[in-house]
Amino acid sequence: MSATASSPAAPAGPLHGVRVLDLTTVFMGPSATQLMGDLGADVIKIEAPGGDSTRSIGPCGDLGLGPLFMGLNRNKRSVVLDLKQPEGVQALLRLARDADVFATNVRPAAMRRLGLGYEQLAEVNPRLIYASMVGFSQRGPYGAKAAFDDMIQAATGLAAAVGEAAGGEPRYLPITIADRSVGLYAFGVISAALYAREQTGRGQSIEIPMFETMIPYILGDHLYGHTFVPEKGGFGYPRLMTPHRRPYKTKDGYVCCLIYTDRHWQVFLDAIGKGELWRTDPRFKTIRARTQAIGELYQLVSDELAQRTTAEWRALLPESDIPIFPMHTFASLLEDEHLAATGFFQKTEHPAVGTVLETAVPSEWSGTPPGPRTPVPLLGQHTAEVLREAGYSPAEIDALMAAGAARGAKQENPT
Repeated sequence: MSATASSPAAPAGPLHGVRVLDLTTVFMGPSATQLMGDLGADVIKIEAPGGDSTRSIGPCGDLGLGPLFMGLNRNKRSVVLDLKQPEGVQALLRLARDADVFATNVRPAAMRRLGLGYEQLAEVNPRLIYASMVGFSQRGPYGAKAAFDDMIQAATGLAAAVGEAAGGEPRYLPITIADRSVGLYAFGVISAALYAREQTGRGQSIEIPMFETMIPYILGDHLYGHTFVPEKGGFGYPRLMTPHRRPYKTKDGYVCCLIYTDRHWQVFLDAIGKGELWRTDPRFKTIRARTQAIGELYQLVSDELAQRTTAEWRALLPESDIPIFPMHTFASLLEDEHLAATGFFQKTEHPAVGTVLETAVPSEWSGTPPGPRTPVPLLGQHTAEVLREAGYSPAEIDALMAAGAARGAKQENPT
């Protein structure tokens, strides 16, 4: 593993000593590398002179520190290199000598044209894990296509399923579910590759395609009868596809009330004074029967819950038997008592934008806890610092800057 530039006083997170060259932008790649940074890796974000496009979106976008960028790029150092110039490419190859991971979501053909394919980087560092996050497997006819979250939601059947379940037109989920899910998967794959390298001493190339990664997420629930050959029924897990699966309206709000097991249904039916249905109605007898009639049963639940307040239902239905929880909005989530007790939302000071609200690292470690966070970097904030670590002299750094092959921030290392 490579040495990091973190403070000697900082606790060593589980990935302390891992250096990551992060040539990713937007959501998928940065989400994977931020996870590594959260857990102690030294993540060096390589940016084009214009920076990651998400820097300019939303409030403080004029400073290059918009909220989307802020949410995916903490615990990273920003280095600006112009990879259209040979000197910029050479600088990246030089940085790769001491890296453990090279992560990119640039299409492989473009990387090879730049001289930054796996073979070229493996020549300078055979131990390097080269993680390429792509839209589609390079072995298929879609391999050269670009991909975005919306495209993958549509291509995998997710948008169609959301529309069908809601009883309306196809639509996308209002979160970048494909980008973030594949980023999480990529984080696990890269970590596993680092473990394999510890066993073999060799690096390797890894391809993580969005399309193929998301399909098991979706068909794991919805291949259903087509799991068998010949098929034994249609597509779609009925409990997830019924339009009645939604937060239930009460007299004063909405709740999630998941009535699922035999015990759940007995308790619920007794609570609403219809216990005899458990004994007499065949729709309730087994989970198989309930699944087949799930739309009708969820409609019954919906009709009943509308008759009382959220507080009344929470008191009436013992939570040890039936999971019930008020529906949050984005605003009310920030006031959640559990998250307040665990300190999940944290206010930190950023030298360029002032106080910012961040979420904590959600995992807890008894032996190798994640270390203190570093602020989201300004564009090019650490260019000179990282180049010095790679062995560049001050004169060489000045020459790269003068040629436009590298660029620093107006304020280097404001922390």
